[in-house]
Amino acid sequence: MTKPAASKRYLPTSPFKAPAPLPCEQFAVGDRVTHDMYGLGRVIGIENGLTVLVDFTSAQKRITSPYAKMSKL
Repeated sequence: MTKPAASKRYLPTSPFKAPAPLPCEQFAVGDRVTHDMYGLGRVIGIENGLTVLVDFTSAQKRITSPYAKMSKL
């Protein structure tokens, strides 16, 4: 069994262009979301465009960018 190839990190001294950042999913207030750990929730606030405040039925959580475990429904 082989390991998957790791992504190569960019060195600032490299003569090649830096790789483009991955597109970040955008959320708006009122969006329904699902999170791998917390379950279903609704976006109730956005702070500085990088942090999303989500109301899950059990608690309110701040999720920071990148939103790897959260997706919009």
